[in-house]
Amino acid sequence: MRKRSSITSEDEATIDMTPMLDVVFIMLIFFIVTSSFVKEAGIDVFKPIAETAEPKQLTSLLIAINKANEVWIDRRNIERSMVKPVIEKLYAENPKGAVVIQADKDSDSESVMFVMNAAREAGVADIAVAATVD
Repeated sequence: MRKRSSITSEDEATIDMTPMLDVVFIMLIFFIVTSSFVKEAGIDVFKPIAETAEPKQLTSLLIAINKANEVWIDRRNIERSMVKPVIEKLYAENPKGAVVIQADKDSDSESVMFVMNAAREAGVADIAVAATVD
C-alpha cells in the first residue's frame, strides 16, 4: 500500500523572516551604540609644519582657530566666552577621546593657549596641537 502525502498545496512550507530581522536590528543597534563620532571643526586651516608630528588615534573633538583668531567647533563659530562650556558638553559625550587644536599658522599663540586652558579647565587631559609633517 502506498502512503498518501499529507501536504497539500495549501500547506506549503514558509520561511519566517522575523528572527533574521531581529538579529539585523540588534546588530545595527550594537554598531550605533559602540561607534564614536569625531566632531569636525568645520573650516580648513593651514597648519604649521613640524618634523616630529605624530598621528593621534583617539580624536573626539577637533577645534579650529583660523588666521582671524576665531574659534570653530563642530562647524560653528564659537564666542570666546562659550568655548569652555562647549568643550565640556562635547567631551562628556566621549570622555576617552582627545582634543586636537587645529591652529592656522598665522593665528596668535594667545588664541591657542586660550583654547588649551579652556580644554584643561573643562577636564580634558589629552590635548594636542595639529601640524603638517614635513
